[in-house]
Amino acid sequence: MLLCYITDRSQFAGDESVRRRALLQKITEAARCGVDFIQLREKDLTTRELELLAREAIRAVRENSSAITKLLINSRTDIALAVGANGVHLRSDDIAPSAVRNILSQQHPDASLTVGLSCHTLDEVRQAAHQADFVAYGPVFPKKTVLGSNAVGLEDLHQACQEKIPVLALGGITLENAGACLQTGAAGIAAIRLFQENDVREVVDALRSLPPLDVVD
Repeated sequence: MLLCYITDRSQFAGDESVRRRALLQKITEAARCGVDFIQLREKDLTTRELELLAREAIRAVRENSSAITKLLINSRTDIALAVGANGVHLRSDDIAPSAVRNILSQQHPDASLTVGLSCHTLDEVRQAAHQADFVAYGPVFPKKTVLGSNAVGLEDLHQACQEKIPVLALGGITLENAGACLQTGAAGIAAIRLFQENDVREVVDALRSLPPLDVVD
């Protein structure tokens, strides 16, 4: 099972310095617990601010993970390369994963980056199947904080999981509904609140103890 913690320091209480420390502590916890991916998704920061935070985050991951956890920078391939991150996670409207790989092969032939992609339609998943390393598909469930938000639902998640790429369920995921997502064939879970609002060790242990997909003809 693949687990992806998506960061959002704005959800922590306090001023910027307090939120930053809380975020780095949560990243440290996630690395210690063997979360597969940490997606640094702090969209409001300037390029310089994001670079500095990314350097601190990659240090926290390297000092607290036994080479399992990969730090992915949201959208910014340049920053991922500059700080030595493990990869990049792209939005659905970002540059295509294939373009990222072309840039790497031409300008950074020695670089090897994991490329994740957020998808919101089945067509986007199909297009990503031979370009990205994994996709986060959703929102599977309605967002509690957004009225009238559209959710793809479990059936669409199941359809997405038929493509030849690992699909992580994203959006409204809780410990109560994570099992249903895995039963659709999802390769794992991607979430913000699930990790940030709970003890990471308890969440990881609970998720990894869920039964595997039931094979049904």
